[in-house]
Amino acid sequence: MNAPVSRRSVLKGSLVLAFSLAGPALLAQTPKPRLPGDLARTPGLDAWLRIGADGVVTLMTGKVELGQGILTALGQLCADELDVEPARLRILSGDTRVCPPEGVTAGSMSIPNAGAAVRQASAEVRALLVSLAAERLRVPAKRLRVQDGTVKDTGGGAVTYWALVGGKALNREATGTVAPKPASQRRHAGKPLPRVDLPSKVAGEARFVQDLRPDMLVHGRIVRAPTPGASLVEVDTAKVSAMPGVLKVVRDGDFLGVIATREWQAVKAAATLALAARWKDGQPLPVDPHAWLLSQPTQDTVIQHIERPTDVAPTRTLEATYRRPYQMHASIGPSCAVAAWDGATMTVDTHSQSVFETSEAITKLLGLPKTQVHGRHVEGSGCYGHNGADDVAADAALLARALPGRAVRVQWSREDEHTHEPYGAAMVTKVSAGVDGNGDVLDWDYALWSTSHGTRPSGEPGNLLAGRSLAKPFRQPVPRNGGPPNYSADRNAIPLYAFPGQQVKTHFVRAMPLRVSSMRGLGAYANVFSIESFMDELAHAAGVDPAEYRLRQLQDERAKAVIARATERFGWSRFERRPHHGRGLAFARYKNLATYCAVCLEVFVDPATHAPRVVRAVIAADAGEVVNPDGLANQLEGGLLQSLSWSLKEAVRHDTRRILSRDWEGYPLLTFSEAPPVDVQLIDRPEEPFLGAGEASQGPTPAALANAVFDATGLRVRDLPLTAERLSALRRAQGAGQ
Repeated sequence: MNAPVSRRSVLKGSLVLAFSLAGPALLAQTPKPRLPGDLARTPGLDAWLRIGADGVVTLMTGKVELGQGILTALGQLCADELDVEPARLRILSGDTRVCPPEGVTAGSMSIPNAGAAVRQASAEVRALLVSLAAERLRVPAKRLRVQDGTVKDTGGGAVTYWALVGGKALNREATGTVAPKPASQRRHAGKPLPRVDLPSKVAGEARFVQDLRPDMLVHGRIVRAPTPGASLVEVDTAKVSAMPGVLKVVRDGDFLGVIATREWQAVKAAATLALAARWKDGQPLPVDPHAWLLSQPTQDTVIQHIERPTDVAPTRTLEATYRRPYQMHASIGPSCAVAAWDGATMTVDTHSQSVFETSEAITKLLGLPKTQVHGRHVEGSGCYGHNGADDVAADAALLARALPGRAVRVQWSREDEHTHEPYGAAMVTKVSAGVDGNGDVLDWDYALWSTSHGTRPSGEPGNLLAGRSLAKPFRQPVPRNGGPPNYSADRNAIPLYAFPGQQVKTHFVRAMPLRVSSMRGLGAYANVFSIESFMDELAHAAGVDPAEYRLRQLQDERAKAVIARATERFGWSRFERRPHHGRGLAFARYKNLATYCAVCLEVFVDPATHAPRVVRAVIAADAGEVVNPDGLANQLEGGLLQSLSWSLKEAVRHDTRRILSRDWEGYPLLTFSEAPPVDVQLIDRPEEPFLGAGEASQGPTPAALANAVFDATGLRVRDLPLTAERLSALRRAQGAGQ
């Protein structure tokens, strides 16, 4: 399903489908149904599907493969509704000239939005083709059955899709009146299908953008400011220009780069150029990012306010403060892009999640019309969230413009990636709860402090590093807390528990001492950590089992079901008490509208070193209808392991001038030997809508970890990451206080 497809091969011998199944008169009489997902803004079916005369079915999508298996899942949905085998499909994704503009591949929205669109579009194309087959075979449509694109009459006779539509152009649009198949008739959705993108990756084939080597290739490197916000004072380029293989040195304001024939020549030239450059430091960095957050002017918004209907006074009030540090995407493969300018079109190959929006930002950066920038997504070795992929695409485009007729490949260094990518924002949360005599919450008060979680390009050059570096810089848009309440910094800040009195307030900080943007889960990671850690504190204060305490505060039956499934599979009630071992539980419904997820962990804390180790993990999730259970389980397991790495090890270190986490020694990650076995339990609801699941396990994991460590040691950790050093300090403080 993932063979390379050129634009010419897609169009050659294909049917262009963009139609309306209902006639004008009928449409005038009947309200038009709402089209599902991304089909609503791109209703032309030719934007999604093409039937080739050679029997190849091309599925086009604006969503892109980031290692989450999305193209496999979309292929399953298409194959089911169109009645073709998955092997017949060729999938083209993230091409700004060919694919439907579906926006950013983010927020666990690919299956809910693109999946719903592909299912409906495929169902409508099948209905049309069956109708055409009935006319060709002169039989009622109800007598026809489809097998791998061949329409068969039960009384004899058959015709293929490609024979029916070869050479024809049917200008129609989706209507929303064709019902997709019921769950009982699906052959592919709901069943594991091997990932179409993995064989070539496992075999080490040239699949990533880092592997691209087109004709007329040259190599570029960018010289970055040594400290955040620094400006370039002067640079002598003469020595570098004379170095072997150097084709051009490019300077535009603070933007400084070099192009060379070979990659190592570019690397050496950039290093020499860096030594020749003199920079002026920007504003000093805050020593304590959390104290800095609490001291800043804020935009305050109450996102939840529920007056308690009773006037019973709480018998006790508990409160706590939690902190999340700046954290990196820390992509294993440093960001890379290839761009070429032929005088008419700037072609940019990028692994960005936002290829459409980034391409638009590059058009403005270069002062070109949209028609002259062609963005093409190519998978990257390391890309999720807003890392350096968008910035390196702009770097490549600027260098390519300076050297027309050549394809310029720009590869960031590890130090570039660590010091210049947009980080996940540091956060502070404060929560208090007034409880009754049974320990149940009467009044819940929650407040959070955070900078932005969304500075993606979004068509704006000022959100690109290069855009702000030019001699005539593009102004960075004012950071904002994007989306509706409970969406960005305050994602999952509104509890799903049925507390009678609730107050949730967002203190949004517009300033940004370190560059931050979208990292997996946005604010949900810190908010769920805080809420679920505090729920554990409340349960222990009430003398109630933490699982039972959560269940009696919930009214959502699906939420209760995932907690019950997780605890049963984990053996919560049968847990064997051993020295230095503990169990922890946490739960959330991602964004309060996506996947329900409960996590149970067992940890061991070394009594000598205080180093925590996760022994085993259980995840239970309800993602509505499951398209590919293997792919979904992989996403949940991967999210938990990444979140464990964040929660056990990761924090950006800096002083008042510079980033100190410049390599893997300064920013360690969870290793293979430290990864626990993970048991994933899925609650499939095939008749329910898709619920996004890609980030569902990020939030519950740190809370389950902290709760398990408390169970093992009696030490309550409210600051992340949960390191041996932090536990040792807590133990010393505990001893000093006794």
